Amino acid sequence: MKILYLTDQTYLHGGIEKVLSQKANYFADVSNDEVSIVTYNQQQNQPIYRLSEKIRIVDMEINYEIGRSYFHPVNLKKIPKHRTALKKILRDIQPDVIISCSFGPDFYFLPYVEKQIPKIKEFHSSRYFYNNTSSSAKGEVLRMLTATTEKKYHQLVVLNDAEQHFYQNKNITVIPNPNEISPLRANPASKKIMAAGRISPVKNFGDLIHVFARLAPDFPEWELLFFGEDYLGTQAKLEHQIREYGLQNQIKFIGISPDLKTEMQHYSIYAMTSETECFPMVLLEALSVGMPVISYDSPTGPKHILMNNEDSFLVPYKNLDIFVKKLKELMQNENLRHEMGQKGRENVKRFSIEKVMHQWKDLFTSLITKTSSIHHPSPITHHPTPNT
Repeated sequence: MKILYLTDQTYLHGGIEKVLSQKANYFADVSNDEVSIVTYNQQQNQPIYRLSEKIRIVDMEINYEIGRSYFHPVNLKKIPKHRTALKKILRDIQPDVIISCSFGPDFYFLPYVEKQIPKIKEFHSSRYFYNNTSSSAKGEVLRMLTATTEKKYHQLVVLNDAEQHFYQNKNITVIPNPNEISPLRANPASKKIMAAGRISPVKNFGDLIHVFARLAPDFPEWELLFFGEDYLGTQAKLEHQIREYGLQNQIKFIGISPDLKTEMQHYSIYAMTSETECFPMVLLEALSVGMPVISYDSPTGPKHILMNNEDSFLVPYKNLDIFVKKLKELMQNENLRHEMGQKGRENVKRFSIEKVMHQWKDLFTSLITKTSSIHHPSPITHHPTPNT
């Protein structure tokens, strides 16, 4: 089977890039499929995560200015080049199925290019707040255009059941992110709490800092460490908050790690206070190394991964008092951290990469068969009428 993934780039740290590498490598190395990854903003950088040597990697070198809207004139004028380059690549590779991973200009024109090839649109973030965005005339037009375009895809794939209700396409499949069980182990004796992700407002790390500040006087030996890169100056604002609490020695920003699971060996608790999460890979990683999790029940993802009071504490959304209480319970009980971690390693097996990739392969086969029958219908056999 020829599988083609479309995305903007593969050189930045992020959940889309991470899960793309896992899926593409599995299809190439385990399933022996012909896999291609086509980008348009790679900027001649190397992929951040390992990709199999069997994978064909192509960059169209469109190089949109990512600091501007895709609808800015400087980017709009690049779309014809993008469309032409993509059509050429599709004719060259002749894929059996196309999966669009990221969200860019190609989202809007892909359904109209080489219509006979099944096209799937993946969604990696939650649409929970989508209808609360700008109500301007421009925003309404964009929402209508987006909804119309989504209906043109052969299939939409979302990460959890709750997300299905935010889309109008009738052809929606739920496939979670895959997890690879790690031989590494978190350290339940450690007195370090980990939080990770882009240092941005949506991660709401300010709440976590506030929670830790309430516990710090009773746990002076504990540390809270953040992994991730800064976004729009958010880290400076959080560092100011930390200084106000006088916790510079206990709360620190580590920066980017190319291998978060390796870092997790030195931690005993993973904490999450995000505004919204669809299906965070980092929770799968934490559970896979036996690290208990404490998380807000953020819309819409954590509850689809975590098992409250077994491998984690799932705290009512933005309830700081309960978060403080449950985090304190974890911090003061090493045996509880160990038991929850062990349970997490078992529970996360339901997202094993073998199970998840089987779902993807079944979807591909179904779409290819369906599309083929539409474009190449079985010939009608005419039987001669017997003489009477």
